[in-house]
Amino acid sequence: MASPTSPKKSSLSKQNSTAGRPPHAVKFARRTSSGRVVSLSRDDDIDMSGDFSGQNDYINYTVMMPPTPDNQPGQSSDSKPDGGSSSYTSTRFGPESGRRVGQENGGGNNGAKMERRMSVMKSNNKSMLLRSQTGDFDHNRWLFETKGKYGIGNAFWTPTDDYGPDVTMSDFMDKPWKPLTRKVKVSPGVLSPYRLLIVIRLVVMAFFLSWRIRNPNPEAMWLWGISIVCEVWFAFSWVLDILPKLNPINRATDLAALRDKFESPSPSNPTGRSDLPGVDVFVSTADPEKEPPLVTANTMLSIMAADYPVEKLSVYISDDGGAILTFEAMAEAVRFAEVWVPFCRKHNIEPRNPDSYFQLKTDPTKNKKRPDFVKDRRWIKREYDEFKVRINGLPESIRRRADAYNSREETKEKRVAKEKNGGVLPPEGVNYNKATWMADGTHWPGTWLNPVADHSKGDHAGILQVMSKVPENVPVMGHPDEKRLDFTGVDIRLPMFAYVSREKRPGYDHNKKAGAMNAMVRASAILSNGPFILNLDCDHYIYNCLAIKEGICFMMDRGGDRVCYVQFPQRFEGVDPSDRYANHNTVFFDGNMRALDGLQGPVYVGTGCMFRRYALYGFNPPRANEYIGMIGQSKIPAAPVPPRSEEEAETEPLNSHPDLNLPIKFGNSTMFTDSIAVTEFQGRPLADHVSVKNGRPPGSLLAARPPLDAPTVAEAVAVISCWYEDKTEWGLRVGWIYGSVTEDVVTGYRMHNRGWRSIYCVTKRDAFRGTAPINLTDRLHQVLRWATGSVEIFYSRNNAFLATRRLKFLQRMAYMNVGIYPFTSIFLVVYCFLPALCLFTGKFIVGALNTTFLVYLLTNTLTLILISLLEVKWSGVGLEEFWRNEQFWVIGGTSAHLVAVIQGLLKIVAGIEISFTLTSKSAAEDEEDIFADLYVVKWTSLFILPLTIIVVNIVAIVIGISRTIYSVIPQWGKLIGGVFFSFWVLAHMYPFMKGLMGRRGRVPTIVYVWAGLVSITVSLLWITVSPPDELNNTASSGGNL
Repeated sequence: MASPTSPKKSSLSKQNSTAGRPPHAVKFARRTSSGRVVSLSRDDDIDMSGDFSGQNDYINYTVMMPPTPDNQPGQSSDSKPDGGSSSYTSTRFGPESGRRVGQENGGGNNGAKMERRMSVMKSNNKSMLLRSQTGDFDHNRWLFETKGKYGIGNAFWTPTDDYGPDVTMSDFMDKPWKPLTRKVKVSPGVLSPYRLLIVIRLVVMAFFLSWRIRNPNPEAMWLWGISIVCEVWFAFSWVLDILPKLNPINRATDLAALRDKFESPSPSNPTGRSDLPGVDVFVSTADPEKEPPLVTANTMLSIMAADYPVEKLSVYISDDGGAILTFEAMAEAVRFAEVWVPFCRKHNIEPRNPDSYFQLKTDPTKNKKRPDFVKDRRWIKREYDEFKVRINGLPESIRRRADAYNSREETKEKRVAKEKNGGVLPPEGVNYNKATWMADGTHWPGTWLNPVADHSKGDHAGILQVMSKVPENVPVMGHPDEKRLDFTGVDIRLPMFAYVSREKRPGYDHNKKAGAMNAMVRASAILSNGPFILNLDCDHYIYNCLAIKEGICFMMDRGGDRVCYVQFPQRFEGVDPSDRYANHNTVFFDGNMRALDGLQGPVYVGTGCMFRRYALYGFNPPRANEYIGMIGQSKIPAAPVPPRSEEEAETEPLNSHPDLNLPIKFGNSTMFTDSIAVTEFQGRPLADHVSVKNGRPPGSLLAARPPLDAPTVAEAVAVISCWYEDKTEWGLRVGWIYGSVTEDVVTGYRMHNRGWRSIYCVTKRDAFRGTAPINLTDRLHQVLRWATGSVEIFYSRNNAFLATRRLKFLQRMAYMNVGIYPFTSIFLVVYCFLPALCLFTGKFIVGALNTTFLVYLLTNTLTLILISLLEVKWSGVGLEEFWRNEQFWVIGGTSAHLVAVIQGLLKIVAGIEISFTLTSKSAAEDEEDIFADLYVVKWTSLFILPLTIIVVNIVAIVIGISRTIYSVIPQWGKLIGGVFFSFWVLAHMYPFMKGLMGRRGRVPTIVYVWAGLVSITVSLLWITVSPPDELNNTASSGGNL
């Protein structure tokens, strides 16, 4: 007897529909009281909202034909006399129609299948659930509960069917299409009041500024004028900051759907090998003294142990300093990875940075099922301790080796000199350059310990060393006692690992980090050519081993071909519990970035970002849009770039650039230009749904990567040479963009300006974690570098004012804020001095503290507080974090931001170049010293202005209170207003004052000196500007005499 197939045990064949429409695939069905079978599949578009009232809807189902009672082949009524028939026969059943059975080749064995089609009447019932609660016999339920045994025959695929190793028929089901990602919108109960309050505050702010302008203070016009200018700018700055936050969204990924699509058996992938695209991971470092090799090595270990197909993962480290210490530390890391990576896979370790893992305070045996875990962990911990000893001993080992080789070579040189000089050493001695030696007894081609020509940081050869070969395309399982651990059944392969140090020569502009990243882009295109690039700093390790797959979900989802990069939030370790200097920066990462994701996407922040390689090459996105109108409210499709000819259009990537193969764009490497079309195709999403545009067929990335050969490596060395970028567009329109110390923001802006969009991926478990400078001086210098880059953007052609119509209006406003925010420091500094000036002079910014002023002030304050509370609600930022961010905004605005504005102007006007030093990464191992850097006071000129503001406001409070107390007619209203605002300034400066105290409250002597000088200067200035009444009377009497 025929029955609908089970969704887990059947396979449906594709047939031509007799009704001119594709057949429906039935996953779930039920039999109605009239005996008809109704499909409940998501793929059906049948309206089940009423009674059956039609004859034109059909469903398909597959039937296993039982053998005949005499075990002889039976024939269907429509079989040919010679035993041949069509493979399948589609039959229409009506209430009065007969039955026809289709049979393949006249056979009647257990493997025979037949597709039947039944007419389904449309139902007008409101819910199909009501029918399941009736007293009708549920044939479908009975079929599943009896495991498919229903009458004579078998209507399900038995588990014993042989389809290959680890493959069952359920793997070849017509599974419903699932998206890989979804948007999770913010609750309207939070977002609607948030938007409404923003509109209300805009209106109130406009009325307030209008009232302020129309009501000057005749007693202190200069004070009134200064305050008006500052308040207008603050209002403008607030508008730029708040409007891009009107549409925050959240996103979620479906890793199970990713696994089903790309790593499960299917008709196009019978073996279930990974069909995921390749990913190249870039890690950059420059100075092993400020970026400890142990920190970098731990980062590399976490990357190599990531949960991503080994054959699709390639890891690169860019050593822009060409240091042998980094080179040998990476060699040690690869050696230790041979046991660490299989250990992580065997026991599913998180996090996979060994240093962070062994410092966890939780129970390491929690959720571990293998009985040998404790033994393995103890052994790997001992191996890691030895690994750290070797890494920390590398500087001394390299120095001793160099001394030994140099001593031997110097002896040889002296012997040769004596032979040439008749057995006597020349009086001028022997001029011998002390080289740095590798372990194999050859000169290190990079930077020597004692730099000389051709071996210094700015003058050395290009170096490329593949330390771990291209892995096999199939898993390589370990054996018992493999490396003294039992890795039976564990894949012991390592991803390809390459050390890269680009060539540097005098006379060439190396363009700092951006130049190093572009060199790595070219080298990786030759060696592995992964269509996606993950960029990490050397101190940012993978905290969630599934982070790469989370990012790939957005790239491979429907519409993912228009995504240029996926930005992950930055999370930090080693920050003091109170986060004194707002190092976590959660207001930006959880607030601003989520909001930008609702527009055209978040900005690129320099690390933790997965790029589409094709977008980095400067191409336009497919199906780009342009936004026109006053505020970009109208959207029209952008004109595509026409292909050169029909024949070439079939072989070139989508939106191919007219000068694709010209050296003026990408350089003269044919191997590199040939890789562009390949990476564009491999980066496309799967064409597994009619709504997926510009997709690739499933199973197209199953081929094994060829091993590296000598010509390939030689080509990779050639593309990292210092001359390769000459007369090309690298750094101009291709790759990381040059010309700014914040090359990350500019690079992301250029992609958005071409019409690409980006995605913000916030994972449940932090994707990456890094370190942050907790010292006040280091933190201010970091902020200074960011602010200087923003000033450079403002004065360059990358200013959002000059953006194309492909940039959304609010996205343009966000980029405008990026370039403008440092200039707010000018008005902030002035406004921080205004309360002190009011107290010194006895005047105020308004003529009188009347009701109108107080109502406006209260309304502005309340609306701002409510907006902040709602922002805290939808962003998940804590109130303390929000307050810390406000405090450090004032501290940075009165120090680093103002200096950045001055430096930017000097660079534009006078051409003075700006140089910055790397931020030191902490490598302290003692837990007691983890916050030692927090209490170190390193004097810098950036302290002068905030210290002056603090001292001036304290002196002003004392003077204002003293004058009011001893005044004949005290003006308490003006005193309260001035004191309140002075205390408000000092409250924002509290973390700065606490940082100057050090660990035990000891203030540096220079602070006392500056405070004394400022106090004396302010006192003299006040006496000069507003002398006491006695002096005025004396002067008047003297004049009368």
